[in-house]
Amino acid sequence: MESLDDAGVYKLSEDLAIIQTIDFFTPIVDDPYDFGQIAAANALSDIYAMGGKPLTAMNVVCFPTKSLDISILKDILRGGIDKMKEAGVTLVGGHSIDDKELKYGLSVTGIVHPKRLVTNAGARAGDKLILTKPLGTGIISTALKAGKAGKETMAKVTKYMATLNKKASELMQKVGVHACTDITGFGLLGHACQLAQNSQVGIKVNSNSIPTFKEVENFANAGLCPGGLHRNREFYGKMVKFSDHVPDYIKDILFDPQTSGGLLIIIAPEAAEPLVSKLRKAGVSDAAIIGEIINKPLEKIIVE
Repeated sequence: MESLDDAGVYKLSEDLAIIQTIDFFTPIVDDPYDFGQIAAANALSDIYAMGGKPLTAMNVVCFPTKSLDISILKDILRGGIDKMKEAGVTLVGGHSIDDKELKYGLSVTGIVHPKRLVTNAGARAGDKLILTKPLGTGIISTALKAGKAGKETMAKVTKYMATLNKKASELMQKVGVHACTDITGFGLLGHACQLAQNSQVGIKVNSNSIPTFKEVENFANAGLCPGGLHRNREFYGKMVKFSDHVPDYIKDILFDPQTSGGLLIIIAPEAAEPLVSKLRKAGVSDAAIIGEIINKPLEKIIVE
């Protein structure tokens, strides 16, 4: 807990530890089934980020029974269970309450060998950073609420948010990953700051290499930024130094809170290109090297 890692880990024996996490939130898309898939994928991601295998899950449900039809809840749960089946996860129960605001997510338990556990504290100078999904889900979700995001845009973004980080997790472990975290509520820069602090290193990010949804530039320039983006900037901004040529909309995207974002994989430089190639062949088509770990300045992020 001290390192703000993605999940809690409890060692059972010399060759077995359990990983536990919980995550739930309000709807970010209109379709109940899609929301269920996204919420499930998002919760499972913490297990994948730590190199674990998710095994069981429990539903966490807050539902306004007086204002929404029960069929909506059925569709949400159907989306969640379908995503769990895809991940090879067994639903073993859950808990629901009557609430004025709809929320859904999962409590997940996974396993990992203690010596193969991946944390956000193992980065080394010279390592490369690989990001596996494009950024911009928070800004685009805000544009949807404002009636600015079209159906095609939302369909594309929804597909990414509902995609498991399973393949990326499995492939990074095969090549010897040094550290990893998934990009969620703190945005790319927020999670990078945590990684830099816990690893006692600095990070240099190449803004031109970062995969983003092409529509997000216009939305960011129109000021369609979620409140979480501003909170991330306020909290982590002092640790980040931007080069003069980095445009404002890119800064917004880098602080944008993500839902079910990709993995930020830290790996030895000689293994980075081969891993990106393997990821793309496995269908993780947006995987890209976006920066490197540096010795100094400590606990700072340089964005060029």
